Amino acid sequence: MISFPDGFLWGAATASYQIEGAVHTDGRVPSIWDTFSHTPGMVSDGHTGDMACDHYNRYLEDVEIMAWLGLKAYRFSVAWPRLADLGFYDRLVDALLARGITPVATLYHWDLPQSSQDAGGWTNRETAFRFADYAAAVQSRLGDRVATWTTLNEPWVSAFVGYGSGRHAPGVTDPAAAFTAAHNLMLAHGLGTQALRAGGAESVSLTLNLTPILGDPEPARLIDGLANRLFLDPVLRGEYPADVLAHVERFTKVNLDDLPTIAQPIDVLGVNYYTVNRVVADASAEGHPEYPGSEGIAWEDPHGPVTEMDWEINPSGLEDLLVRLWREYPGTPLMITENGAAFPDGVSDPGRIAYLDTHFRAARSAMDRGADLRGYFVWSLLDNFEWARGYHKRFGIVRVDYDTLERTPRDSARWYRDVIARGGLED
Repeated sequence: MISFPDGFLWGAATASYQIEGAVHTDGRVPSIWDTFSHTPGMVSDGHTGDMACDHYNRYLEDVEIMAWLGLKAYRFSVAWPRLADLGFYDRLVDALLARGITPVATLYHWDLPQSSQDAGGWTNRETAFRFADYAAAVQSRLGDRVATWTTLNEPWVSAFVGYGSGRHAPGVTDPAAAFTAAHNLMLAHGLGTQALRAGGAESVSLTLNLTPILGDPEPARLIDGLANRLFLDPVLRGEYPADVLAHVERFTKVNLDDLPTIAQPIDVLGVNYYTVNRVVADASAEGHPEYPGSEGIAWEDPHGPVTEMDWEINPSGLEDLLVRLWREYPGTPLMITENGAAFPDGVSDPGRIAYLDTHFRAARSAMDRGADLRGYFVWSLLDNFEWARGYHKRFGIVRVDYDTLERTPRDSARWYRDVIARGGLED
């Protein structure tokens, strides 16, 4: 058997807007995703998160599914728009603890209150300070029962997909705004970390979506800088890489005095991994709006099998990424906070089982090579609102019937249940 260490944290993850629904309940205010999804043409087929999986009302059923799976931990996000009434999260955390499941709370998974966006959103430096206030308030309410906190989920997406290409809320297409948002998000992380620690938080983390960049060396280094090092180095080294900073300053200036705040020590680095990107030099290429300044770089088609998202299935990319992180940023334990795949609908999902199996094996290989990996959260527990793609792409190990909201564990859920029970994989 391919075993994982005792205490390895096997979990599953979700996000508030993707599953909760109840968008007008208990004082919740509108978020940028409410606005975006109700804007014609922004989300596939006009789908919205108004109902999603109705987890807000069905959370007890979902916690029972987690208990049946044998999950050691559940990673969820708190909705900033629910700050006026956090009672739902009180109930959720209590239900998790009653079933022996460790709650892992993410404070920001993209659902910025619309009122903050109206004041400039993440291009407004003040939003970072308001985030710290929000972090302190949530920690004060839940900190007696939640030990592990993540400040931000995937700030690259918030900045470059939200403000660069505009594929996600708030739908802005401005390279300078994207770089400004990226810096302010990292400032929010630092300020939020300070607030959490001041409130007594035991463990604080940041989750980054990190993507190995393969291909021609010069283009690959530039895109690696924009996708990965732009976020890793300020947090873990207290500086922007010189080549990345020079590139950013083609578009905007950032306040380097913020770096000591951004570089607050963290207890674990969350890694969201799905695929690799392949790039080549091509003088005729227009570049990619989510990588401002990438003119002359082309993205290659995936090599080999892909998921329903058309993402290359590349478990070796995960192994290499984990080893790179441990070698280049030593001393910070790692946690896979999201990994999973969208496959065609149905209860039988052999493709998802194969995907998870090969990625689990890659993670174990990385550990054998020295990576200090502490746990693995599968994305996702439930089928859900997949952002701009609406309800068309299904990542859940538990199927959701969007007409009846009935939950049905897929074969992958039963497979994962066995992995957790035995503490590893069959040879």
